[in-house]
Amino acid sequence: MAEKRYIVEVAPSKPAKDGKPSMGPVYRSMYAKDGFPPPIPGLDCCWDIFSLSVEKYPNNRMLGRREIVSGKPGKYVWLTYKEVYNIVLQVGNSIRSCGLEEGGRCGIYGANCPEWIMSMEACNAHGLYCVPLYDTLGAGAVEFIICHAEVTLTFVEEKKISELSKTFSHSSKYLRTIVSFGKVTSQQKEEAEKFGVTIYSWDEFLSLGENKHFDLPVKKRTDICTIMYTSGTTGDPKGVMISNNNIVAMIAGVQHLLKSVNEALSVKDVYLSYLPLAHIFDRIIEECMINHGASIGFWRGDVKLLVEDIGELKPTIFCAVPRVLDRIYSGLQQKISSGGFIKQTMFNFAYSLKLRSMKKGSKHTEASPLCDKVVFKKVKQGLGGNVRIILSGAAPLASHVEEFLRVVSCCHVLQGYGLTETCAGTFVSIPNEINMLGTVGPPVPNVDVCLESVPEMGYDAVSRIPRGEVCIQGDTLFSGYFKREDLTKEVLIDGWFHTGDIGEWRPDGSLKIIDRKKNIFKLSQGEYVAVENLENIYGLVPDIDSVWIYGNSFESFLIAIINPNKEALEQWAEKAGISGDFGSLCENVEVKEYFLGELTRVAKEKKLKGFEFIKAVHLDPVSFDMERDLITPTFKKKRPQMLKYYQDIIINMYKSGK
Repeated sequence: MAEKRYIVEVAPSKPAKDGKPSMGPVYRSMYAKDGFPPPIPGLDCCWDIFSLSVEKYPNNRMLGRREIVSGKPGKYVWLTYKEVYNIVLQVGNSIRSCGLEEGGRCGIYGANCPEWIMSMEACNAHGLYCVPLYDTLGAGAVEFIICHAEVTLTFVEEKKISELSKTFSHSSKYLRTIVSFGKVTSQQKEEAEKFGVTIYSWDEFLSLGENKHFDLPVKKRTDICTIMYTSGTTGDPKGVMISNNNIVAMIAGVQHLLKSVNEALSVKDVYLSYLPLAHIFDRIIEECMINHGASIGFWRGDVKLLVEDIGELKPTIFCAVPRVLDRIYSGLQQKISSGGFIKQTMFNFAYSLKLRSMKKGSKHTEASPLCDKVVFKKVKQGLGGNVRIILSGAAPLASHVEEFLRVVSCCHVLQGYGLTETCAGTFVSIPNEINMLGTVGPPVPNVDVCLESVPEMGYDAVSRIPRGEVCIQGDTLFSGYFKREDLTKEVLIDGWFHTGDIGEWRPDGSLKIIDRKKNIFKLSQGEYVAVENLENIYGLVPDIDSVWIYGNSFESFLIAIINPNKEALEQWAEKAGISGDFGSLCENVEVKEYFLGELTRVAKEKKLKGFEFIKAVHLDPVSFDMERDLITPTFKKKRPQMLKYYQDIIINMYKSGK
């Protein structure tokens, strides 16, 4: 039987011309073969998403948080759509009474909570740019974003106020008002006043808008609704401008796709909000939930308590990054191995039976109902008992983890791919298609996709196995980088967004991400590493002739292959009382510890972020050379070849580093 193909060709390939590389055929989802889904009636901007749901579902539970009774967490306490709407109007009037007009910039800084969503919706109501602030981009990122985006008012989580106050010496040039999601101390007020900044508690701020009314401006699809700052290259964070149209088009595409695979969202859905709202992945999912009148419950902000929050909330949709799913996988494996011989044997038998059935084409619900009931039910209960979709994004999910969860979780486990610039989900795997393991699935039904050849890396988009840079076109594409037209022109060429990721089409129309075009990669926790920049910094260690740094999106730390300076190493070894020739010194554990120490010293001097520190080293006495095809005639590192050459060493370094 011919394999089902989930994409259709809408334009032929183009040969290389005028210095431009060849491009493969343009494809789109088979669910959009007759055209992209039309816009949802009445949805022209982000405010419409919320306000229409308030009209349709005023009494539905919208936002919930756990009640703390006598210091202990209790049940979730909910605000309805109508109750949230009334508070949002108050917040909006208070913002406007501080002097902000349409197009003004509001920052939001803190962990997900109901006030985060209310502040965001107030921005949407009044045509203000919502600018999420977050500190994982480095110590100076919050200050940089406030100044670059010219943020005049910032909402902030109570415990982040002290962090925000550290930026006042520079940010107070723009920042005039701070609103705590909770309380404010008199000391914090005095500190802010020194810089001409006014700080309010949540309740104080709401009272500013009492008895005031500001008309809501008419908002256009093309208007910017949020500027999301993202890392990804050397230098400062980039402000990705997301328009109303981007989010509305994405929601229409997600709705169409889920209906097509019989997994449509509904008012009965419940979502756990714990992935950062400052990132596009969670923002889009929550917009989709709001669009359907569904319920959003917030975690308590502690990863150790996440499973407990899941058990209480009982979500139906669970989104995760691979690190969270890796933890779940490891926890389950531990339980299985400590369960005794009979339980282990029973589990392994049930697993093999169900997996075999799924590989033959059975849906996960029909593959082995008895095994689900007897063996895997406890896993489902561990996720609250109601989860029907687990969606993984932000970094690749290891195939063995994906396969395991598909079998034991008794729900769909889907992997997606997207960027801030493409408004999150651009590809997502199809339910019950076990052959899509290890891929990000086919495109969602609101984008066109093609691969562009990268000759210098040996990737050909028009070969038998098409490989090349993933390029995307559609209404979900961002409007550009804020105040950085130069960077926008680098990635938006002839209407195509060039992602920098190398993809490979599979026969079923799913895409596998296999490489990065530029020397930037993502670690498993979602942090980008600009490797050339780091190599320049670590190259400052006098005892190092050359260094190659490696990491990938399945690992959480960096490793390095080093060519030590022979003379310097032998001198150090003599002083340290370590004997041996150059080759044996390179294998010596004490010598490796010395180099790790030197790398750490430089990293601290240069104020590198924690994930940029090197955690393991291998010393190669033979310099990187052309004989082994490791460098070019101009001494540039050939990274794919280096990876191939040092593969076994890398595997062992990661094993011993854990």
